Amino acid sequence: MKTGLNKFVLKTLTATVSQSRLAALVVVLCVTLFSQIGCQSPSEYRLEADKVAGEIIKQKMQAVGRTEQFSIERPSDILRRRLLTEQNLPFAGSSSLGADRLKTIEHWPEADYPKSEPLLDPIAMLEEPNKPLKLSLMQALQVGARNSFEYQTRKEDIFKEALDLDLERNEFRNIFTTQVESLIETDMRGGRTVSGVEYGGATGISRKLESGVELTTELAVSLANLLTLNKASAFGISADATVSVPLLRGSGRHIVTEPLTQAERNVVYAIYQFERFRRTFAVGIAAEYLSVLRQLDVVKNNEENYRGLIRSARRARRQADAGRLTEVQVDQAVQDELRARNRWINAAETYKRRLDSFKNLLGLPPDAGIELDRSELQRLAVYSDKFSVNTRNEQELETNVKAVPADAPVVLEPPDTENIGPLEIDETAALELAFEKRFDLMVAQGKVYDAQRAIVVLADALGAELTLFGSAELGGSRSISTAASDDTKLRTDKGVYSALLTLDLPFERTAERNAYRNGFITLEQAVRDVQILEDEIKISIRNKLRDLLESREGVQIQARSVTLAQKRVRSTNLFLEAGRAQIRDLLESQEALLSAQNALTAAIINYRVAELELQRDMGVLQINEKGLWQEYSPGEK
Repeated sequence: MKTGLNKFVLKTLTATVSQSRLAALVVVLCVTLFSQIGCQSPSEYRLEADKVAGEIIKQKMQAVGRTEQFSIERPSDILRRRLLTEQNLPFAGSSSLGADRLKTIEHWPEADYPKSEPLLDPIAMLEEPNKPLKLSLMQALQVGARNSFEYQTRKEDIFKEALDLDLERNEFRNIFTTQVESLIETDMRGGRTVSGVEYGGATGISRKLESGVELTTELAVSLANLLTLNKASAFGISADATVSVPLLRGSGRHIVTEPLTQAERNVVYAIYQFERFRRTFAVGIAAEYLSVLRQLDVVKNNEENYRGLIRSARRARRQADAGRLTEVQVDQAVQDELRARNRWINAAETYKRRLDSFKNLLGLPPDAGIELDRSELQRLAVYSDKFSVNTRNEQELETNVKAVPADAPVVLEPPDTENIGPLEIDETAALELAFEKRFDLMVAQGKVYDAQRAIVVLADALGAELTLFGSAELGGSRSISTAASDDTKLRTDKGVYSALLTLDLPFERTAERNAYRNGFITLEQAVRDVQILEDEIKISIRNKLRDLLESREGVQIQARSVTLAQKRVRSTNLFLEAGRAQIRDLLESQEALLSAQNALTAAIINYRVAELELQRDMGVLQINEKGLWQEYSPGEK
């Protein structure tokens, strides 16, 4: 179509105005420019936007110390889709599998986009699809980075801010315009019918400078040819240029480029917010992962307790039949057995609910066959060994109880400060790290500076507006009504030149006055936001350090409690066999053991989660593009 249009214009020009070679050349140039610049395909526009946004994001990420690859394009065969298809899970429709599986609608602009892109996923599906897929904690972090809906949305927010920045930059680029038109007209209003053809083309360029000066130039050609009467023809060519120079309000680089400056900073803010989100997201995954494992441990403990109570009830029945226990004691054993069954079932169902919630956090189908790696919980046993080195020996426990006279003064020992974890650091040092590393604090502080700049711009709007306009027009156009006139030429001695100076005195500035006053309110709010966030950081850091101390003490206490409870169960069993204990004693000892085991697991997990949360709140937990973390070691810069 482009080629046909070019040939048509050339043929018409040659037939009608062979003497006006300049006109033909200019019009052809206009058409060519229009064809080459104004007719990119939708795919080319999209790829161009991807390239521009990608370069901006790369530049800004390097400025904040990140060198990783960034893309909002997700591979099509992410784990979510593979689970739906390979585990034969029910789904609502093609959109459940991804945009590349949608049925192409009528007039769709790109036949091959969105397209399917394979992924070399480190999470390999099991060969037996009927078995659950086991995920380690590190794999769960990677799965979340690829499949989480919120994670993808946060990445797209950065991309959109980059496109907004490109649009602001475009305000200060050379803007080319090209227009070609062709008109056929017949006028039968007079005594004679007049018919003619008019061709026109114009190309121009405009540019806004950072000082506020705006320049516009345009070159236009026209060709009018009558098809009736004497078949006269005329060629017109015109050129004009205008300049606008603000002298008071709206002048100055800091005023003119403020939208561009803010757009530049918004991209950095989006990157900062994404970095903060990644750390929060990773810690959230770890906390939920360990919470699910904790619940699984509760299921295991309740199962063992249930089995033990079944055996106790059976033994009570046998002893009652032998006349060694009363029926009341047998009923007590059976009642505890029933309560244990209820707790076991409740614990199992709670585990299933938490596992579904965790899968949802990762962006996976809640009905997918997923199980977590129990060895992750076993690895945390090191905390119990580390913090309980002085409480593991039963003989030492007995000695501590028996060696002290009953009437001796009671001296309360403060929490242990020797066997502490590496992240139980000084509070001031932790706060200084947080103030230096927290990205959300950087954003809040940056918005204070934004509010200050906004006040400068609002103050500028209160002043008088003095603008100098200048224009120059050479030549002229020709239409069907002037086809019999002479051709026009570009002659500087026949041009029209004008200059205009406009002054808008600041008599009415009510809207600007109110906006200026509101600017200070916005500044105060931005300052308060920093102060609020600073206090929240202090509270969070202080609480996390307290959580570490509390959890560490909890590990020591609960490890000791488990040891005592195990001893109590063994002793009660022996006493019961010897007829020196009641069945209630055995039931209570088993209940105490169950509670101590669950509490020990909870304390260990709480300590580990508190470590991660402290690193998150100090801003020192590093997360890479795969979603994996690199933990902080005290002494690092």
